[in-house]
Amino acid sequence: MDTIARLAADPASWAALATLIAMEVVLGVDNLVFIALLSNRVEASRRTLARSLGLMLALIFRLAMLASAAAIVHLTGPVTTVLGHPFSVRDLLLLAGGLFLVWKATTEIHEKVDPDEADDGSPKVAKLGVGSALVQIVLIDIVFSVDSIITAVGMTSEFPIMVIAVVFAVGVMMVASGPLAGFIHRNPTVLMLALSFLLMIGMTLIADGFGFHIERGYIYAAMFFSSLVETLNALARRNSRRAP
Repeated sequence: MDTIARLAADPASWAALATLIAMEVVLGVDNLVFIALLSNRVEASRRTLARSLGLMLALIFRLAMLASAAAIVHLTGPVTTVLGHPFSVRDLLLLAGGLFLVWKATTEIHEKVDPDEADDGSPKVAKLGVGSALVQIVLIDIVFSVDSIITAVGMTSEFPIMVIAVVFAVGVMMVASGPLAGFIHRNPTVLMLALSFLLMIGMTLIADGFGFHIERGYIYAAMFFSSLVETLNALARRNSRRAP
């Protein structure tokens, strides 16, 4: 309690908390898009359960990673060398996560562009089990969390501040995941745009794993611009349908 009271009375702690919350929320955009797309593959009656359980498990794993933050900071040290290029545990995690996202996005895009047909001639939609969805949500969240935790440790050494920031960010994701998933489900063109985002994010993670860092600001700017263009297209389509 003394620690909490001390931090509450320190303006620098409030500034660090606000910065960390903003960083966690922004970095959670990638994860939020993935969760929204993944949950839409689950049976409709269990989608909310999959999203809620997935984010709760992700929160537990993030808090566990924060508790061992000192060890995570050392994940940036080289552990192996391939063709003269050193790789750390962080690099390997980013490579694995990036390859998974590229595979996942490519598979989903292929199914949308050239879907298999069911016996009645309608497109066949492969359903995803809740357990499988939970595993994928947690694994990708771990990949996305490594950098944010390393950055958080560099910004503050106060564990309560980091915990509050992570809990707040996951809470925002819980609130936003349902509406985002519903919006993507109702708009097929937005679905393709979201899959393209995942493909771009996966390539960014792969590049980062090989030591070629790409500022996330460029990625988010591209995502914002593409979303703006798609919004204008949606408005144009709606107005054209209303026209006599």
